[in-house]
Order: sequence, then C-alpha cells, then structure tokens
Amino acid sequence: MFYRASLQAAAALASLSLLAGCGLLSDSGSEVEQKIVVGTTSEPSTLDPAAAWDNSWELMRNVFQTLMSYPSGSTKPEPDAAEWCKFTDTTSTSYRCKLRAGLKFSNGDKLDAEAVKYSIDRITALKVKGGPVGMLGSLDRIETKGDDIVVFHLTKPDATFPFILTTPAMSLVAPSAYSEHKLRSDGKITGSGPYLLDSYKPGKSAELVKNPDYKGYANRKNDAVTIRYFKDSAPVVAALRKKEIDAIYRGLTAEEVVSLEENKDKESNLQIVETVGADIRFLVFNPKDPAAGNVAVRRAIAQLVDRDALVAKVYQGTAEPLYSMVPKGIAGHTTSFFDAYGDPDQGKAKQILNKAGITKPVELTLWFTTDRYGSSTAPEFDELKRQLESSGLFRITLKSKPWKTFQEGFTKGEYPVFGRGWFPDFPDPDNFIAPFLGKDSITGMPYMKNEITKDLLPQTRKESDRGAVSKQFERAQQILVDDVRILPLWQGKLYVASGEDIGGGERALDPQTVMQMWELYRKASW
Repeated sequence: MFYRASLQAAAALASLSLLAGCGLLSDSGSEVEQKIVVGTTSEPSTLDPAAAWDNSWELMRNVFQTLMSYPSGSTKPEPDAAEWCKFTDTTSTSYRCKLRAGLKFSNGDKLDAEAVKYSIDRITALKVKGGPVGMLGSLDRIETKGDDIVVFHLTKPDATFPFILTTPAMSLVAPSAYSEHKLRSDGKITGSGPYLLDSYKPGKSAELVKNPDYKGYANRKNDAVTIRYFKDSAPVVAALRKKEIDAIYRGLTAEEVVSLEENKDKESNLQIVETVGADIRFLVFNPKDPAAGNVAVRRAIAQLVDRDALVAKVYQGTAEPLYSMVPKGIAGHTTSFFDAYGDPDQGKAKQILNKAGITKPVELTLWFTTDRYGSSTAPEFDELKRQLESSGLFRITLKSKPWKTFQEGFTKGEYPVFGRGWFPDFPDPDNFIAPFLGKDSITGMPYMKNEITKDLLPQTRKESDRGAVSKQFERAQQILVDDVRILPLWQGKLYVASGEDIGGGERALDPQTVMQMWELYRKASW
C-alpha cells in the first residue's frame, strides 16, 4: 500500500511540474525544449534603447536588463540588474544602486557600474528626437563608486525616478558595442536580459533563445520565443487559428476579441485573457498649422467628437471613452473634457467657430499610422471624419503612413492633426502629463506650459505617496483642456489570445503593458 501511494504521489508531483510549465516529456521520456511563437502587429521601430520611446520596448524588455523592473504581479519597482536601489537623502535627489555580482553582457563584457553610467549618459548625449531623453529631465550627473555602486544625482526631487529606471529605454548596453556618437543600426543586440536575440528580420521575425548567463528576476518558463511581425490583424489571427503561432499580443481587432469572448470559435480551441489597460489614444494638433493652430478650431472639434459612438461602432466594448489624459485606474484621473464640453453639440461648436470669425467649413487633414495600433485605426478615423463632416463645419481629408515614416513626419511637424497612442512607461499620473510637455514632447512638437512643468510637476515629485498628488494633476489636466493641444479619445483594455495549450497569458503583461515572453509556456497534453 505504501509503495503504491508513493507511486501515486510521485505521478501527481510530475503532473504538477508539467502544468507549471517546467517542461514537456517526449515519448522517450526526455524533456522537450519549449518554444513559443508570438504574433504581433507591433514591429520595433528601432533596436537601440537610446532611440526607443514606443512599442520597441516589447522586444527590449526581453533581451536587455534595467536596474529596476516589475516582477510579475507587481506595480512597484523592484531590483533587476541591481541588488538594491534607494534614495539616500531626505530631499530625494540622490538615488543609489548596487549591482548584482557577476553580471555580464552577451558578448562577454562585464556589466559593471561604468557600463550602467555609459548606458544612461549615452541617451542624454545622443538626444534622439522623439526618443527617451525627455524622461531624464531631472538627472544631473551619474557617479560610480567601485565596480558595483552607481549614484544618480538629480537636479531636483523626483519621486518618479525609480519608475523611470524600470523602462526599457533605460536598458543597459555594452559600451564596446554601442557608440556614444551614433545609434546602432546593424540589426543586432548586445544585452544581458532573459533572452538573446539570435536573429532579427525587420518586418518578419525576431528569434529569441535563453541567455545562459542571465542573472535577474525573470523566471523563464520556456526555452525560446519566436516573435512574428504582421502588418494587419487578419493575417495574425488567421495564423493563430491555423496554429502557426501560439499567442497574439497587439493585433486583435474588436471583432476578434468579441468573437473569442463569446466563445464563437469553439472549433479553434482558442482562449483570451483580458487585463485592465492604461493605454490611451488621442489626437495631436500642430500649433504651427493655420487651421489646427487656431484654438477655436481645436475647441470646436472637442465639442463635436462623440466618444461613445466611436468606441461603440469601432471598438465594441473593448475600449471606453476617455475625457482626460490620465486614464481610469491611475491616481489623479478626472473627466475634465466632459466637464468642459459635455455631450457632443453641433450648435455650440458652430458658436465657438463663429465667435472666432470662422464662418466657412474648416478644411483639415487628419493623419494616422497603418501598422502600429491595429487594424481598427482606419475605421476609427473614418468615424472621426464622419462625425466632424456631419456637422457641416469641417471638411476632412484622411491620410496615413506606416509607423516609421509616420513617426518621421510628425517629429518634423508635417501633419496638421494626427492620431497617437500612449502605452504608459509606468503606472503613475506623472507619466500621462510630463511626456507631452516641454521641448522634448513625445508629440514631436515643443509644448511649453510653465505652470505645469515649473510648478505643479515639481510639487508632485517631492511626494513619495503618489495618492496624495491628485489636486496638482487635476489642475494640470484643466490646463490641457483649455489649450486642447491634445484631445483624449479612448482608453483601451489589454488582451492576450492564445491556443488552449498555452499558459501564463494572465501574468505576461507588466504595468508598462509590455509582454514578458518568459511567462508563456506550453501546458501538458494528455
């Protein structure tokens, strides 16, 4: 009896091990290498962290390390390449980190304090337009003490600095492989993250394999990941149904999400995981354009846009109307645009324009990207065009470009009005206000508002209790309402679709809405 019970217990433990994603057994009893294929419509625009302030982070999170990061399930920065990090003064202007012992890059170079300093200094030296240099506005200088201590000296108190260090933009790079004078452009990566980039084919795929020298928090539940890049949603979903890929992140249309949620695809054996999202969509107005630069035109558009109709028709419940730049679920969220404009009203919009001496329909061109935010983007702009033109107050022309050329255009100020998305760098209201202001605004156009940048934001950055800064962020959002340089449209929900044999989807997205590929694994089949 004891022998039989022992065998049953051993079998149960083996089953649990398999279900936890520790590995599958082949017919011969040996462990089979776990490879996962993920499809996405979000191709990196760059492989160099010094230029990355977009969905390029998806790949970077998995191949680079940062000093701090988010262990699965956490919204608080925790050590990654660092053993510990902390403020060492009462004014929150000196932030010290001690590195883990024995870290090295994939080319064999030692990852020490000087490499950390080089990686961050390189961002400020290159100052890539539209890149992450704007995140380091509070950084004065970096000091190293021995091989393992890095001290960040800040020009002013900044309670958000630990959050900034978690972003893939602050990825640590090998100094010997990354010039301080130009971006790397050979299609390769030299990092110290959970995976190595084995090969990269722009627009097609990235092959990741386990980094045998990795030392960090990630518990890798697979051995290798292939990321396949698709231009549109239809092919990526078709690939999932054909089992050519195992999972999808960024690329599902609202129709596909609804179909999966309502279990209309029983024969495909697919599943979907929904996660609370903080990604937002908005319109950006160019202040130098003759029409979009007129505040009356911007306010009239704000008075006309029907967010309820937009999310109902195009996104079918997979998004919700957004009336402030700070989304629901983040401290400081308001409904400031609704408070100012109320429901869509053609009569009020006409009064706004007439008061400014505008009596003829305003001609405007709205731009959007074709391959960054999914296939629903084009229908979204069709609906915006319909809403504005049905008022009789606007004549709208729609134009679009792929992300890389689209990004070049808006950073040069070529578009009168264009659509953008924002996936948070970190879950804090500061990250939905600060990046859009200053000389290095992520919109590609300077937006100077001294009350926000020199008064309100500095006040909030002295406060480590982020729930205690709501009043300052409410005021900042009111200023944005008055200017209407940016018009929030909707807030999304996040979804991971996969085959039923894939586990880990519910833990794969971090607070920056970045996919942690190491969480995905193939369940045991019987």
